[in-house]
Parts: sequence; C-alpha cells; structure tokens
Amino acid sequence: MVELKSKAEIQKIAESGRMVAAVLNKLKSMVKPGLITQDLDDTARKMTRDFGARPAFLGYRGYTAAVCVSINEEVVHGFPSKKRVLKEGDIVSLDFGVEYGGYYADAALTAGVGQISIKAKKLMDVTEQSLYKGIEKAAVGYRLHDISSAVQKHAESNGFSVVRDFVGHGVGRKLHEEPLVPNYGREGTGIFLEAGTVIAIEPMVNEKGFDVVVLADEWTVVTKDKGLSAHFEHTVAITEAGPVILTKE
Repeated sequence: MVELKSKAEIQKIAESGRMVAAVLNKLKSMVKPGLITQDLDDTARKMTRDFGARPAFLGYRGYTAAVCVSINEEVVHGFPSKKRVLKEGDIVSLDFGVEYGGYYADAALTAGVGQISIKAKKLMDVTEQSLYKGIEKAAVGYRLHDISSAVQKHAESNGFSVVRDFVGHGVGRKLHEEPLVPNYGREGTGIFLEAGTVIAIEPMVNEKGFDVVVLADEWTVVTKDKGLSAHFEHTVAITEAGPVILTKE
C-alpha cells in the first residue's frame, strides 16, 4: 500500500534530501585518480554527523558503510575500502541516503575519474537523462510504469540496457516503501500516481546486457558480462503542481 505524504512530511523529506545532495556534491568533488575510496565514506559520515543526521545505509541489513561506492562493472552496493583506489578512466557510482527527524531521502550519481572513454561518458550521460525522462512522468494523471517506460526507452534507444533485478522504491518514514519503481515497463500500466506519493527513481543502466550477479560478499552487484554500469537517482515528490526533486541543495 502506498503511503501518501502530507505537505509537511514532504518538507521533512526535503530536509533530509538537501543533506543527501550536499554530501553527494562534496563526494563528487573529491573523485580523482589515486583517491582511496574509504575517504569517501569517512567524509560522508562526518558531514552527516555534523548535520545531526544519520547515514541511512550504515547498518541497514548488515551493510557496513555509509555510502555505496560501485566502480566500473559494479552496478550497486559496492563497498568503500582503504584498499580500493580510484584509477584514471574509472567511473564510480555513489549512492547515499540520510535519515533526519524520522524521514529518509536517497540519491545517487556516477562520476568519471580523470579522463574517461567516450563510451563511458555517453553511458553516464544517457543514464542521467533517463532519470529526468522518468521524473517528467512522475505527475498526477500518469501511471507508475509510464516512469518505467520513459527510462527504458531512452536507455535502449541509445544502445544500452536497464537492470531488471534492482528497482527504485517509495521512500519516507522508511528507506524502502511501496511502490516499487522498475526501470522497465509498459506505458499505461501500473498504479495511478497520486499527489503525496514520494519515490526514489533510480535508473541503473548497463553498457552491454542487463543481466547481473551478486558477488560472494552478498552485496556487490556486477554486470554478468563485465560491461560498465552507471547509476543516477533522485527522491521525487508527486504534487498537484508536478514533480518536485527533493534531493537538491
């Protein structure tokens, strides 16, 4: 059951969202060749602590980091580490969430490390564009899979594939709520979107095929064919005035 949020609740989610955006923007500015990925996690923890908030992922179902750091063929849920160092030409996805005052927000971005390939740049650009294509459909009068279809069509029309095994989700009093928001689907299907719905739309787009596998750590998701993957996400409120992105500074 989708829990509709009041205007006051949406404002509280937006407070968390501004913190998420501030952290992700700082982490993106740190990305460069030679960076130890644990430094990203340390920075995220300190900033969140300074805000008086809590990292949403830390301890979630046993996850041991504050920010998911996924490199190249890693799709989502990669771990930062003192042993993992960014290299020239890598792409790195940063996924981060905050809980503040009992409300959650969640967002992600993918950044290039130094000079990256033309194909990697296109993958990142198309994934981010797919996110905004989906957000355009996050409005009263549309149906849930109109968002899904918009994401899928843009990614596939550019020669890429969308991950099927992991999807977006509702967000608010919990990190993951109903409804699930797939990045693929048939236009004109799914629940009707109502004002007060808050969702995390998060295209995960692969360079090659959409099949993924989970590594032995039981968290890190990688592309089965080892192609690159990119990930962008925003927490979005559906309002009578249209979609409102809550994870912006």
